[in-house]
Amino acid sequence: MSEPGPAAPASPAAGAEDGDGDGDADAAGSGAPADQSSFTGERAPCGRWVPAPPGSGIGQAAENMRNKLVDVCEKLQLRIASVTRFTADTLNNKDHNVKAKARESRELIIHRVNFIREVCENEEQRLLDVIHDEEERVQQNVLTQKTYWAESRQKLTDIKKYLVDMLTKMDDVALMEQQKEILEKAEEAEGILEPKDSNKLNFNLACGRSNLLSSLWASATMLCMAGAEDVHVDEKTLHPSLVLSENKKRLTFASKRVHLYPDGPERFDHWPNALGLESFQSGLHTWRVDVERSCAYKVGLASGCLARKGAGNECRLGYNPSSWVFSRFDEEYTVAHDGQVKSLDLLRRPTVIGVLVDYDGGEILFYDPDTCAILQSYRTKFTHPIHAALGVVDDSISII
Repeated sequence: MSEPGPAAPASPAAGAEDGDGDGDADAAGSGAPADQSSFTGERAPCGRWVPAPPGSGIGQAAENMRNKLVDVCEKLQLRIASVTRFTADTLNNKDHNVKAKARESRELIIHRVNFIREVCENEEQRLLDVIHDEEERVQQNVLTQKTYWAESRQKLTDIKKYLVDMLTKMDDVALMEQQKEILEKAEEAEGILEPKDSNKLNFNLACGRSNLLSSLWASATMLCMAGAEDVHVDEKTLHPSLVLSENKKRLTFASKRVHLYPDGPERFDHWPNALGLESFQSGLHTWRVDVERSCAYKVGLASGCLARKGAGNECRLGYNPSSWVFSRFDEEYTVAHDGQVKSLDLLRRPTVIGVLVDYDGGEILFYDPDTCAILQSYRTKFTHPIHAALGVVDDSISII
């Protein structure tokens, strides 16, 4: 289809109908434009926008600006719609979801804490009942023993008095006449044996032990303690095959004795061991040792009275009553105390070994700080200050 041609110019008669034909003709004849705004893009007196003629510089720039403004307005409209949808859908859903999730989280926490509280209260009551029964048992045994030995003492006193009277107040004839009775009394006295102590008269501390309580206590202690002790190695205890770092926290094994320190009574001279500088004789303490680089090490604790000289078990960590250690040799993991060695079947290779000591409660825990898994526990009664104990024969270990 053909495009329409340009509009025909207005006839002179059109202007004459308004009575202004002569004026318009004069203006046209003079060469001046009838309406200046039609060339500048300004508004006509009637308020209608009159665009600049195509091809002029200002007109083209204005047209480009209008096109840009149209694009901006369209984008803004899309943005407004997007914001509206986001507010109506996403934010409202988020508000609903966060309330639901918060409610679920609160209910889960309350449920678990109530469960733990109920379990702890039940275990507490069970243990208190067991302790009460044990207390009554011991007290009853003590009371029975008191009654028995009071009667025995009185019987022995009476027999003794009778025999003394026979000895001092009777003549020979009367004494011989009472011989049978005297011998019966003496035999009766011989039948009352010497009193001996018995475990039945002792309170059994083991009755108050609980795996559940120990595990909960250990987990709470490991998670809630502010931090590990700032433990250092005492260079005076260092075996000559061990090299101590400048910060006194890393032990490195040397295949040849290095003799960096003078010998002394505190130094191990056979086993490649060292003790911590700090000692503990009360309270709760923990320290951690990075063992990732070593395939042969010992980590634990020892009493300050541990022997240092010689190759005997009295100097060997884990082989005497004064030391407790967690050990690794190649792929074998063990714990040892007083020569009692126990192999451990671990699910993962620990890179850090933690030692937790309750000095007053007499409890020792070896644990994996990464998982809070308890590797082994011991119960004892400490009588001497304790120190961290370390040994290594492969690469190095470091106190964290």
